[in-house]
Amino acid sequence: MALTYSSMLDLQTDFIDFKLHNVVDDNTFSSSELNTSKPTLIMFICNHCPYVIHYHDEIKRLALDYLDKFNFVAISSNDIENYPQDSPEKMRELWINLGLSFPYLYDETQEVAKMYKAECTPEFYLFNVHRRLVYRGRMDATNPSSEIKPNANDLRAAIKNLLNDEPVSDQQYPSMGCNIKWKPS
Repeated sequence: MALTYSSMLDLQTDFIDFKLHNVVDDNTFSSSELNTSKPTLIMFICNHCPYVIHYHDEIKRLALDYLDKFNFVAISSNDIENYPQDSPEKMRELWINLGLSFPYLYDETQEVAKMYKAECTPEFYLFNVHRRLVYRGRMDATNPSSEIKPNANDLRAAIKNLLNDEPVSDQQYPSMGCNIKWKPS
């Protein structure tokens, strides 16, 4: 595991469309299927990263609190040749175990991660209903070795401001976690 920080895609970037395999229902999922009347939360995660595992319960709480008001999409872009624990079969198994039903997509070519400038897992991207990036970075200031329970304070503040038609603070911090496991060139 190499500790990596997110590169912080520019705020106000237009939503980046994608079409990827959804391991939840074994179908192709296109971003054109997202409800355009809702903001969208995109998260780059994977199965094995301790930083992502640290946030499992908080991801479930966020979905419970906001799935009716936001589109949620998780994407894993890791190389499964060298990291088989991140395979689509294992991704689906994890989603079932966590009780999650929103799309968990496999970015086999890693092109979507590259377009989003994703560097690590987890990374969070929040787009408003105008499909503009208003938040990117970390969920909160905790990490697996901090011995502090995750609270999603940073991401929740952005979500609440967006829901209340208030400006989202541009004081945002990079996410940190395991580097995305890129395929050998």
